[in-house]
Amino acid sequence: MTKIKPGLGRGLDALINPQLNKNIEEQIHVSSAEAAKDDGRSVDVLVKIPVDKINPNPYQPRTDFDPQAINELKMSILENGLIQPITVRRSGTDEYELISGERRLRAFKEIGYKEITAYIIQVDTKEAMLALSLIENIQREKLNPIEIANAYERLMIECKLSQEEIAKRVGKDRSTITNTIRLLKLPTQVQQSLVEQKITAGHARALINIPQKELQLTILEKIIKDNLSVRKVENLVKELSKNEPAKKKKTVKPVTDSSTIHLNDLENKIRNIFGTKVICKQKKDGSGEIVLEYYSNDELERLLELFDIIEKNNY
Repeated sequence: MTKIKPGLGRGLDALINPQLNKNIEEQIHVSSAEAAKDDGRSVDVLVKIPVDKINPNPYQPRTDFDPQAINELKMSILENGLIQPITVRRSGTDEYELISGERRLRAFKEIGYKEITAYIIQVDTKEAMLALSLIENIQREKLNPIEIANAYERLMIECKLSQEEIAKRVGKDRSTITNTIRLLKLPTQVQQSLVEQKITAGHARALINIPQKELQLTILEKIIKDNLSVRKVENLVKELSKNEPAKKKKTVKPVTDSSTIHLNDLENKIRNIFGTKVICKQKKDGSGEIVLEYYSNDELERLLELFDIIEKNNY
């Protein structure tokens, strides 16, 4: 039985401290092949345990398990062995509860292996178990942005951690934590498109700034259909967003008659929507023309995209 030093029993710090992680992984790498069977009582040890004695992790942040990724992991294990053991805690006599490594455990079961190398740590409370599971998975596993956002939110609600504390423990900026959690405010369709990698987190963050759900979905459709870049979506959202604050600050120029007032109002409304110079001309017979100016091919393309979105969304 291999004793792990400097001691996983220290709790959160042992799993989230980069230097401790490095020391632990180095020891596991050189000694996992020599891991003995569990004696049924020790903690902070590297041992081999039966896969059918490991219960699922009730706090697992991963919701999407890609079958292809599992198959690739199986091939890697068959070729190279288990490089990183799973982490468990004791749960009754000869039973364990998984903390991290569900993909590895699934791969072992599908291969048909009866035992897996694991290191057993002491975790006594639900809160500590939840924090360890979420933080360890965030750091070690390739979670999608929505899984990470849900994990951050659970750390805040169930573990009573502030965003500042979460940022410190997972090695991220506080703004990163805030922006990631904000993804959960997006419509389900946008979140699912992010999970399925039809859009990036950058696209999703740009859509957050649009208050209307219907307009968010319209732009989502255009992003996917036209393969829009994040920068293009950001510019598009910026132009559409000008409309709201502009209404509050709208001023009317001095006028001489009701027709001039009407034309000025019309120019202001159209200018607020399209973000460009607008000229409204009216003839004596009531006919007239509306002129939208543009100053480059890119500006013309932007206006055409706005027309397309407004047409689809009745904006």
